[in-house]
Amino acid sequence: MILNVLLNRHVRLALATILGLLTGILAYPMIDQIAQIVSNIYINLLKMVSLPIIFLSIVSTASGMKSIAEIKTLGKKVFKYTLMTTLIAASIALGIFVLVNPVRSTIAGEVISLESGSLPGYLTYLIQIIPDNIVQPFAENSVIGVLFLAMLLSFAILTLPSENRSVLHSFFSSLYAAIMKITTWIITLIPIAIWAFITLFIKDLRGGLEVKSLALYLICVVAANLIQGFVVLPLFLKMKQISPVSTARAMLPALSVAFFTKSSSAALPMAMKCAEERVGVSRKVASFSLPLCTTINMNGCAAFILTTVLFVSMSHGITYTPMEMVVWIFLSTIAAVGNAGVPMGCYFLASAFLAAMNVPLNILGVILPFYSLIDMLESAINVWSDSCVTAVVHHEIEQEEKGAILSTDLSMGLASE
Repeated sequence: MILNVLLNRHVRLALATILGLLTGILAYPMIDQIAQIVSNIYINLLKMVSLPIIFLSIVSTASGMKSIAEIKTLGKKVFKYTLMTTLIAASIALGIFVLVNPVRSTIAGEVISLESGSLPGYLTYLIQIIPDNIVQPFAENSVIGVLFLAMLLSFAILTLPSENRSVLHSFFSSLYAAIMKITTWIITLIPIAIWAFITLFIKDLRGGLEVKSLALYLICVVAANLIQGFVVLPLFLKMKQISPVSTARAMLPALSVAFFTKSSSAALPMAMKCAEERVGVSRKVASFSLPLCTTINMNGCAAFILTTVLFVSMSHGITYTPMEMVVWIFLSTIAAVGNAGVPMGCYFLASAFLAAMNVPLNILGVILPFYSLIDMLESAINVWSDSCVTAVVHHEIEQEEKGAILSTDLSMGLASE
């Protein structure tokens, strides 16, 4: 009985957090040194899988989609609204981050820096997005270079014949599954890493780290998700003359599953059932839109990745120009599109970005105890966004079909006269 309790993931995380607090307060130099070694090893493990995860998650997702010609009508609508809502979510997150400014950095100073001559360096950075060989982005830990290659290869795969696309989808999906298996092994070591991160975090507190910043960060993440879920998405439905309240009530069972399982993929069967039977979405639209949205429509994930990467990196002294912050809207959106709808998916993608940027992950380790609640909220927001996109696509397809029937009847009436 005691063994089963100790094996429980949440219990292990709680014990690691308590132990980290105790060893951090004790302030023994030898313990701090051991924690630093453990932290470095775990960060190296994250770096080892970070870029392959970013690359393979996007390519394996794209290679499993239908050709552009086959999804001409339905696919365009789903992609359009998916990207739109995700970009809005990331933009809201950036706006709240700049407004709250949890790191208390001076953004105005960065604007002056940009205007006083950092532009050539930034242009050089943009040029370096396009590598001169395929291996270079992986060798140099260039996240944006890897994203460029992933998107380029994804578009190329979509243009291939179905048999080639099927082979590549199987290949990249298998590679992705293998990397994710390694990732699950790394995740099992999280309690040990959490102990090290918390110990080093307390050490940083002794050196004067601002605790208030962490609370402000959590406010940024939660506020971005709540605004997206309770303001943006209902307005999106209202604009299409769909009742947000009735849609939310109909999708409540699926939203509950997503909230408690912390997985939009786990909620997919319930979401499809609710969409068809309670919202009235056609089987054709529901069976295409919801699985696709579950894969690529991650509003909450985009907001979390943007806020977390900026907060952790800026807490370690990295500064961004306003233009670079805007670029992160698109980076977090692309990363969210390739994220798997599983528990801790967003957290690991954020850590992958930070590890690839050589940013210490101590603060990210401190965020982890709070992430369980954040993940629940994000998963529910993701499924709510999937439901809204699906309802809007169904409404538009239905209106177009009615218009086509009316036009046909009118033309036949005129012909009979």
